[in-house]
Amino acid sequence: MSKQFDVIVIGGGPGGYIAAIRAAQLGFNVACIDEWKNAKGGPALGGTCTNVGCIPSKALLQSSEHFEHAGHGFADHGIKVSGLSLDIDKMLARKDQVVKQNNDGITYLFKKNKITSFHGRGSFVKAAEGGYEIKVAGAAEEIIVGKHIIVATGSNARALPGAAFDEENILSNDGALRIGAVPKKLALIGSGVIGLEMGSVWRRLGSEVTVLEALPTFLGAVDEQIAKEAKKAFDKQGLKIELGVKVGEIKSGKKGVSIAWTNAKGEAQVLDVDKLIVSIGRVPNTIGLAADAVGLALDERGAITVDGDCKTNLPNVWAIGDVVRGPMLAHKAEEEGVAVAERIAGQHGHVNFNTIPWVIYTHPEIAWVGQTEQQLKAEGRAYKAGTFPFLANGRARALGDTTGMVKFLADATTDEILGVHMVGPQVSELISEAVVAMEFKASAEDIARICHAHPSLSEATKEAALAVDKRTLNF
Repeated sequence: MSKQFDVIVIGGGPGGYIAAIRAAQLGFNVACIDEWKNAKGGPALGGTCTNVGCIPSKALLQSSEHFEHAGHGFADHGIKVSGLSLDIDKMLARKDQVVKQNNDGITYLFKKNKITSFHGRGSFVKAAEGGYEIKVAGAAEEIIVGKHIIVATGSNARALPGAAFDEENILSNDGALRIGAVPKKLALIGSGVIGLEMGSVWRRLGSEVTVLEALPTFLGAVDEQIAKEAKKAFDKQGLKIELGVKVGEIKSGKKGVSIAWTNAKGEAQVLDVDKLIVSIGRVPNTIGLAADAVGLALDERGAITVDGDCKTNLPNVWAIGDVVRGPMLAHKAEEEGVAVAERIAGQHGHVNFNTIPWVIYTHPEIAWVGQTEQQLKAEGRAYKAGTFPFLANGRARALGDTTGMVKFLADATTDEILGVHMVGPQVSELISEAVVAMEFKASAEDIARICHAHPSLSEATKEAALAVDKRTLNF
């Protein structure tokens, strides 16, 4: 007889493993199916985020930032470094160890919460008594049955037509994290989050990096004022960003990659590089799920169709994270995972899309929550804006990192915070205050009147809130 579970989660990424843990906490008998493999072929829980995304990229960003500080920044602090050299193998090994620590941490959490883990690819077989039959295609094929199914299969990198990923010359985020030697010349197609972060890593380590972006504007989803400030910083660093380009034929060979492209003026160009990273977005991962076996509805993008509660068209089948609508962010998937587990338990799980923070972990970091100034203008909403530069922040001066600003947008009448946008040092940590404030419907004045530690970077948040009312104290 097939093993029976109250909840089966297909996918062990941030959405899936968190959903499994929360469901187990609520008293359900839970199974999680995941097919990621480590170097030895064993289970590697954590999905794209842990294995080839958020976690390893941050490890390399940190290592490469240390290298750049040692080569260029320490001298300003009176620290002399001679004979600086790079051990790329050691750097990549450290990155792999960080990944393993996260894999092992999730395995421990599954044991702690008595979650049954299956290593293999999960797919639908049919509706059955007691729920749905799910096939686990691993070392040994197995059929299990779940009353509730949560699909959390994530997303895959989108390939450029005519330039399939070979992970040697033409790289996705996966290959970009495993380059064994610093390329002399590196190109990126797409200036999104992954492209900018990976471009930053390899530029710091010595690559000549060119970013080719089809859109005429840089970081169009970011507040325009913040995006312009970020681009000035990237230009100064030597990250070459070409906007409004059209990419033509791409040829890959033993000597590298040749890219034919046309610039914004319509002039034909050819760029020869050692490696090419393609970062033009991601697509929902429903391949091999056998959605048609049970009539699970997909949209035109291949994403699973869900309602506001993450319910699919099938009873007791749910879907979360990158495989459904909404931003493809690990923390969004986590919140949906918790909410779905609670809904299964008859509770009222909640996810507020309006207060999901976004972060780009470049240097300077970029973070935001809520609406941008261009969005408020487009909808005709009356608003007030306030900004404060890190140049006037004492802690930023002490760090020697004064690039960027904090920007508040508030309703012109009620002063409710509508959006907060930041570019500068450690803003990935600062943005949480804005998220909390917006969740509680706070006004800009609320933040302005809260005592912030001195000296701290967070004072820039307070000062930007004061600036909404044109009463900054330190600028």
